[in-house]
Amino acid sequence: MLLAIDVGNTHIMLGVYREENILVYWRLATRKESTEDELGMVIKDLLHNSRINLSDISLVAISSVVPPLMYSLERMANKYFNLEPLVVGPGIKTGLNIVTDNPREVGADRIVNAVAAYNLYDGPLIIVDFGTATTFCAVSKNGEYLGGVIAPGIGISLEALFDKAAKLPRVEIIKPLQVIGKDTVSSMQSGIVFGYVGQVDGIVRRMMKEFPEEPKVIATGGFAPMIARESETIYKVNSLLTLEGLRIISRMN
Repeated sequence: MLLAIDVGNTHIMLGVYREENILVYWRLATRKESTEDELGMVIKDLLHNSRINLSDISLVAISSVVPPLMYSLERMANKYFNLEPLVVGPGIKTGLNIVTDNPREVGADRIVNAVAAYNLYDGPLIIVDFGTATTFCAVSKNGEYLGGVIAPGIGISLEALFDKAAKLPRVEIIKPLQVIGKDTVSSMQSGIVFGYVGQVDGIVRRMMKEFPEEPKVIATGGFAPMIARESETIYKVNSLLTLEGLRIISRMN
């Protein structure tokens, strides 16, 4: 079995695969100061509750955009699974040709998402990931990673509004009943939800003009289903895209 671990700035996604089938997955809060034992015991308990033994795991694959956690994650894989983890980075086979000015700058999560989308849906593609940052990645028909766009994420944008505007409250991120808000909370919700729908569709349409043929738009991340329901450009939502990418890269390597 494969234990796939994707470490983002806000959440850690974990999934267990048997061949191509995901058996179970979890989402944890990212804590940069977590030790290998804290991570190991949490994962051990999650596996135990799902009736999966540590010895059933034959491969651990990791993608991370949080460098301070990498040491603990690698030590955790060594100590609790007696395995050397596969870490997505330079030298790992992905099947993509990264044609950006500096390929080493491209985050592991963006590469993993691109690998999954290209293998599952074929190119050309635009992948929109609603994480701590909202990222847009372009992949050609021939599997070239062309580059993309990075924008502030929904969560940090709302937190900035709460922190910097003294009279604005912290609100739940849900779609309001109408665009024109009748109170402060619904007005903020409208601005966040419909503002990001407009941002996504606007950026995607501009990116599409730089493709020789129209790409499919794949969305992932926590807010993807909500934004996709209102978007005019998103073709497909796959909330497990990054874990799928880790599975595919593990098979390649």
